[in-house]
Amino acid sequence: MQARTIQTRTIRMGFIEHGNGPAVLLCHGFPETSHAWRHQVAALAEAGFRAIAPDLRGYGLTECPSSVDEYSLFHIVGDLIALLDALDVPVAILVGNDWGATVAWQAAQMRPDRFHGVVALSVPMMGQPPVPPTRIFPQTDEAELYTLYFQEPGVAEAELERDVGQTLRKILFAASGDAGPRQPGDQTPNPFGMVSRRHGLLGALPDSMPRWLTAADLNAYISAFATTGFRGGLNYYRNLDRNWQLQAAFAGVKVGIPALFMTGERDTGLAIPGMRAIVDAMPQLVPQLKENIIVPGSGHWLPQERADIVSEALIRFARQI
Repeated sequence: MQARTIQTRTIRMGFIEHGNGPAVLLCHGFPETSHAWRHQVAALAEAGFRAIAPDLRGYGLTECPSSVDEYSLFHIVGDLIALLDALDVPVAILVGNDWGATVAWQAAQMRPDRFHGVVALSVPMMGQPPVPPTRIFPQTDEAELYTLYFQEPGVAEAELERDVGQTLRKILFAASGDAGPRQPGDQTPNPFGMVSRRHGLLGALPDSMPRWLTAADLNAYISAFATTGFRGGLNYYRNLDRNWQLQAAFAGVKVGIPALFMTGERDTGLAIPGMRAIVDAMPQLVPQLKENIIVPGSGHWLPQERADIVSEALIRFARQI
């Protein structure tokens, strides 16, 4: 497994790759890096594929532009196309988890000539809302949805960067299947829910090490975020309304390539009211959806929590394509 950087026409990108054969491009979420795909990179390579897992813009060894405006979905998809060009890869299967899934759906709409299959984990394909997202997100005098908490530059950074190791332990554990069954009213901790205006995002979360994460894996994340900070990843959230404006050009465009969706039974997203109906309705937006898999007992970090199940599903899908 080789880690390196390359200058593309859009940005200098860090990535890991392994194997030879048809390309599979793997996009991580927040707060992760390419390290999130370590298990799948090895499994795909062994199965005869060329696995490529980049650090997305603002993460790890990839450049972190200072301007919030440079983190739209159009910038991120552009980075992926530029990376494929720099590596002389004409087409690839695109895989994403969390924010990486949002990027994957957008790329599948925009560039079906470069991506001939898409796999999304945790975030389903959704239609465009009638108003900008930040006008929909809930807030009260005492709390606001985490996406709103992330909007003001410097606020979330100050909390998350105070103790990077603790931040990562709390978020990774609380969004995982280890945290609890995540049923209505059961008080399973959730870093991607309402944030107290008084205590911040981390105050109510347990400081616990997930069973599926080794100390060495955690240290790899700590090293990455101690270097970059969290601003790059948070800037994705600060472009939600801008993405909504830009995506008007693709209103009504369906994902026309073969697709696979996976989510954990205990995923924080699946617990959002109405989300199961959105997942069930996906074939209307993704006509070639091959499978819709819900993984028992797993949370938001499927590639790490259930590495074997995810790897097997990816290989099966890639071989069909």
